[in-house]
Amino acid sequence: MKLKKQVTVCGAAIFCVAVFSLYLMLDRVQHDPTRHQSGGNFPRSQISVLQNRIEQLEQLLEENHEIISHIKDSVLELTAHAEGQPALPHHSPNGSWVLPPESRPSFLSVSPQDCQFALGGKGQSPDLQMLAVYSLLPFDNQDGGVWKQGFDITYEPNEWDTEPLQVFVVPHSHNDPGWIKTFDKYYYDQTQHILNSMVLKMQEDPRRRFIWSEISFFSKWWDNISAQKRAAVRRLVGNGQLEMVTGGWVMPDEANSHYFAMIDQLIEGHQWLEKNIGVTPRSGWAVDPFGHSSTMPYLLKRSNLTGMLIQRVHYAIKKHFAATQNLEFMWRQTWDPDASTDIFCHMMPFYSYDVPHTCGPDPKICCQFDFKRLPGGRINCPWKVPPRAITDANVAERAQLLLDQYRKKSKLYRSKVLLVPLGDDFRYDKPQEWDAQFLNYQRIFDFLNSQPNLHVQAQFGTLSDYFDALYKKVGIVPGMKPPGFPVLSGDFFSYADREDHYWTGYYTSRPFYKSLDRVLEAHLRGAEILYSLALAHARHAGADGRYPLSDYALLSNARRNLGLFQHHDAITGTAKEAVAVDYGVRLLHSLTNLKRVIINAAHYLVLGDKDTYRHDPAAPFLSTDDMRPNQDSLPERTVVKLDASPRYLVVFNPLEQERLSVVPVLVDSPHVHVLSEEGQPLPSQLSAHWGSATDTVPDIYQVSVLARLPAFGLRVLQLHKSFNSHGALKSSVRLYLHGRDLAVRKQEAVPVHVFPATAEDFCLENQHLQACFSGHSGLLQSIRRAGEEREQRVSSEFLVYGTRTSKDKSGAYLFLPDGEAKPYAPKDPPVVRVTEGPLFSEVVSYYQHVQTVMRLYNVPGVEGLSLDVSCLVDIRDHINKELALRFSTDIESDDTFFTDLNGFQIQPRRYQRKLPLQANFYPMPAMAYIQDMQSRLTLHTAQALGVSSLSSGQLEVILDRRLMQDDNRGLGQGLKDNKRTCNRFRLLLEHRATANKSSSFFSKLASVFKALGFPGARTGSPEVQDGRPISFPSLLSHITSMHLNAEALVMPVAQEKPAPPALRSFMPLSTTLPCDFHILNLRMLQAEDDSLPSAEAALILHRKGFDCSLEAKNLGFNCTTSQGKLALGSLFQGLELGSLQPTSLTLMYPLGTTSNSTNIRLDPMEIATFRIRLG
Repeated sequence: MKLKKQVTVCGAAIFCVAVFSLYLMLDRVQHDPTRHQSGGNFPRSQISVLQNRIEQLEQLLEENHEIISHIKDSVLELTAHAEGQPALPHHSPNGSWVLPPESRPSFLSVSPQDCQFALGGKGQSPDLQMLAVYSLLPFDNQDGGVWKQGFDITYEPNEWDTEPLQVFVVPHSHNDPGWIKTFDKYYYDQTQHILNSMVLKMQEDPRRRFIWSEISFFSKWWDNISAQKRAAVRRLVGNGQLEMVTGGWVMPDEANSHYFAMIDQLIEGHQWLEKNIGVTPRSGWAVDPFGHSSTMPYLLKRSNLTGMLIQRVHYAIKKHFAATQNLEFMWRQTWDPDASTDIFCHMMPFYSYDVPHTCGPDPKICCQFDFKRLPGGRINCPWKVPPRAITDANVAERAQLLLDQYRKKSKLYRSKVLLVPLGDDFRYDKPQEWDAQFLNYQRIFDFLNSQPNLHVQAQFGTLSDYFDALYKKVGIVPGMKPPGFPVLSGDFFSYADREDHYWTGYYTSRPFYKSLDRVLEAHLRGAEILYSLALAHARHAGADGRYPLSDYALLSNARRNLGLFQHHDAITGTAKEAVAVDYGVRLLHSLTNLKRVIINAAHYLVLGDKDTYRHDPAAPFLSTDDMRPNQDSLPERTVVKLDASPRYLVVFNPLEQERLSVVPVLVDSPHVHVLSEEGQPLPSQLSAHWGSATDTVPDIYQVSVLARLPAFGLRVLQLHKSFNSHGALKSSVRLYLHGRDLAVRKQEAVPVHVFPATAEDFCLENQHLQACFSGHSGLLQSIRRAGEEREQRVSSEFLVYGTRTSKDKSGAYLFLPDGEAKPYAPKDPPVVRVTEGPLFSEVVSYYQHVQTVMRLYNVPGVEGLSLDVSCLVDIRDHINKELALRFSTDIESDDTFFTDLNGFQIQPRRYQRKLPLQANFYPMPAMAYIQDMQSRLTLHTAQALGVSSLSSGQLEVILDRRLMQDDNRGLGQGLKDNKRTCNRFRLLLEHRATANKSSSFFSKLASVFKALGFPGARTGSPEVQDGRPISFPSLLSHITSMHLNAEALVMPVAQEKPAPPALRSFMPLSTTLPCDFHILNLRMLQAEDDSLPSAEAALILHRKGFDCSLEAKNLGFNCTTSQGKLALGSLFQGLELGSLQPTSLTLMYPLGTTSNSTNIRLDPMEIATFRIRLG
């Protein structure tokens, strides 16, 4: 023990010397009299001197970092073997709870090079930056004539004399996997007929083409067709007549979907295509998602696609891009320093993807060339001029009319190659429609192509036929940057299709299912990882014969159900009520199955003696942490029954970082004592379990245990019934009734003090934060960080938006409020309950429509650095109302705020005063923040919701919406099926290191980087570097988000008697992962029999980009970065890495050769997939 202390002290001393030397060195560089203070404008003679200086500085930084790394490694070795139990809390003389300091010191060691990325400053700036485009446009919605939202297009007849117009007409059928009908109903009524006709009709003429995108439907059809028909499909794909575009399980929503699920459904589709048809998609097709995220081009590019198409973009942006011929561009990520993320993107110019809006600017004319609408059919043209069948007599006149539209459309693009989609929702479901479209168009093409004076060549084509012709025309191979096309960065939210009809309501619509989606996602990721590890260990031990390999089919089914729910009418909340129920049933079914997979894997991994493992599906070894009786129920937690013999719990941490967490468990006795597996007492807090504002549930108590959970590991805990003083420490409760005459049902075991009147304002605190609350409302008022004089105003309030009284009202898609939000005014004041205890304290406010819990964990590290906020919302008695939660602060954020895209990247936003209120809402799948020179306030979320900042210092989120009418976008229903929904958040207040005088070391570092040409600390305004708005969360922020989204799972050992076999905690990782690395997935790949796993797995890694300028003290775990280097060979304890093959994102293409080295390197923000063998 003495030796450990000596080495730790010695290590710390060397560490201090190293840091101090780095400090002095920076001081020397900064105060060198030969340096000019003008920042970057050096006389030429001094540039080489400066360059030498920079190189010296870099070398010194590198040497210091190496010294620190060595010390860190030795201290890590020591601390890893130090006692790992958190010490027990005790009362201080002033009555507050004190947790003793951590027995294990924690490290924050971030390489200075790893901080440079967030400073930007590399790479060329794009030609089109969407934030700047928004600032530029007037959004005046002028009448454009026949192209209502555009302008008149003119051309000279001889423009194509030297280079003829090449037209590709692309037949397509947009199949929603659920919207008005369920997925299965659509399949049986329409989709199977479309695909059956496709096989027949495409074989009639080799010039015909067709594209298909939704693999969910295609795979269901494939399972039901003959070998002969399958062979015909493979031939059609092989000869280029049928193209699979994008190839995802669905065409996902891009606003609410999380990048884990977006990638997973893409892998699911691509793996299916490779296995069954032997094809790899080349082009992306997204005609219906309601706005487009810049995450999608990144994922497609990393999957080796070379072109993509988008459609639903704000009509004013379409008009502007059409007028400037910028509808085709290279789409680049904002953070990309070397153009490696560029992908060619085609934006459709007009209102819709249907036939009237795709041949050219005049829908009245284009509709006449939709031959499904020939007289006598079920649908006609709203413009009152029907199509006419093409005959020898009329072909010249009809072809000329259509060519005029083609030429006008072509004037909006830079090349002489034109794309003309031909299709709509669920088109081509009858043989007659195939004949009507293909025969009539072929007559037109034959005529046009026979007239050299028209200078046009027209044909059917696939999407890739179009892109290939365009690339050929400009003389490049697919994937390269075509000369003369602009580079764009940014995204296309929020979308409006006409007038002020902004599609910002669906960011929140049906939040219950948006939340369930993320619960399923977290369980799928946890189950994939634990199943892969258990299977690898079982194979390693030769025990895979006894392991339930059949669990793979449950995993596969869950992947497909989660994938299906990413569809742009599912997670969006924009399907019919019965369809929403169908999705809900699928999600719950998979959630239940995944809990089984996790239990089976955990059972195997915690057994001390693996030979005793027996899988019994009828009697699982572990029980689940909670269960949901129905698809629309909130979870009901499992109660552990205590008796004389100990009850064991297995706790799973799905994060790749160790965490110190408060683990809640419901028990049936207040006399409970929690021990580690070695029998050491663990800190625990006993609380009542409340059934309502004033009633405790009899004979149920919550014991909250402070436990250190290993990365990806399973921790074994014991619960003992104990009548001595060693039991859990009791929390105390104050209940404020605010003058309401309410009966209170208490339990003797937990003290409850009832106050009939209103409380005065009060505060809760831990060692990091003090949060103060209004005594009347129970809502947050301010936060003060430890060691700071000034408290930061952070007040919360509930607000209500109404909808318009005019004909256009809010619905599932649209947010059309009747003005600014009004304060939420419940009929009764809230009941406020304040609980204080050693491990957490909380304030619960019970209002009529919302119950909020604001909890402060009294725990060292990440859990204790933010405020845990949850809102249980029930607005089922509201009519045309939306409930919002707003935080108001004195942060000087001006008109700027930041929201994430798909949990993957941050996009700066600007509140545009020239746009209506509803236009300023954006999707928030994972987080949003506001900031100024001093601080940043981040709202982390566990479910996607709509967010905005409507004035400086504010952040507001829409919690739920109940709307009584359809908003005329085809759904035909309002949103009236609201559920009791729990929305979960974390509120994190951070200070800039540069804003704090004590951090002069970091400010010197920042100013040195600034003097060397890097931009320094920024304000709330968008961080424009080289014209690129760019911002990143801090490491603490990333980890807080992961804690919120990947909760520890508690599994009680089911058998109470006899005593279970010896259990041992499972720690799969032999080293600590750098804390900017995230293991996105470890996914077993399927064998030939697709219900069984192969010997290979996909390891998907993401290296996060982060901002170093925010203070990172007391993280509570060892956080180091490694400039993107990771040794995978030694990562998994007790397993060998048999092979490691880098691949494209969806495993379709190997990247480079398989090398013997298992060391990898990843650039910041990059996601990389590896095909590995573990065993």
